[in-house]
Amino acid sequence: MPNQYKRKPDWLKIKVPSGKEYVQVKNIVERHKLHTICTSGQCPNMAECWGLGTATFLILGDICTRSCKFCATKTGKPDAIDWDEPTNLADSVKLMRLKHCVITSVDRDDLEDGGAKLWAETISEVKRVNRDTTIEGLIPDFGGKQNLIQIVLDAGAEVISHNLETVRRLTSQIRSAAQYNRSLKVIKQIAGSKSVSKSGIMVGLGETEKEIFEVMDDLLGVGCEVMTIGQYLQPTKKHLEVAEYVHPDKFKKWKEIGLKKGFEFVESQPLVRSSYHAEKHVMVNRASFIKGEN
Repeated sequence: MPNQYKRKPDWLKIKVPSGKEYVQVKNIVERHKLHTICTSGQCPNMAECWGLGTATFLILGDICTRSCKFCATKTGKPDAIDWDEPTNLADSVKLMRLKHCVITSVDRDDLEDGGAKLWAETISEVKRVNRDTTIEGLIPDFGGKQNLIQIVLDAGAEVISHNLETVRRLTSQIRSAAQYNRSLKVIKQIAGSKSVSKSGIMVGLGETEKEIFEVMDDLLGVGCEVMTIGQYLQPTKKHLEVAEYVHPDKFKKWKEIGLKKGFEFVESQPLVRSSYHAEKHVMVNRASFIKGEN
């Protein structure tokens, strides 16, 4: 029986969502049939994030052209692009009164531009309609094509994230088409823009601590400012098994080491996901703009 279906340790037990702010956002999501990764992905931090006025949206459909072994997203032939999506998402953000909005997408290798133009239009429209809302874009690698990545960067999201997902050695086993070095180049390009550069990995897949430190060094080497570390949890029996449930003390240790190495923020806990405490990471951007003006 896969590890995921054995009894999980106490530190992975999720509290029942509650709170006035959470209930308000939940009611809006259900009433207007809004699609968020928070609900579809059963994120353990949903109540906390919604209570802080943060939510994560999926664009470009829900069918991915890749089939990564850790991800529960459907794989196949995606539907046509919905060019009304930028307007609908901007209106949703306004309806939910979000202070911070995280946008992500499936990989669209079937499209000539990988979805970059819709990405840019979505960011721009959310900003136009919600002038006080900050944005993070959690982007795919766009095949490593710098011109496509730049289209998204030019839209002006405060934070742009691209996840390495795992250590170098395990990348080919876990990610179906992505490449470790290519992802580092994507993050380097982000770091050279006015957006905060961010990346994250999952642990419990068989990596060593030394390899985790190597990831930190690799990310810092390309200018990454924010890193997230969370426990991998097997979505279904068809996905990769959990090799280890990592104790919270190790996550605390990795956060301390990451900060000492030079990251501006390190979110490192078992239930941390890419957008955890995303609203705080905008603060790095303000410092970046100041540095850019000097």
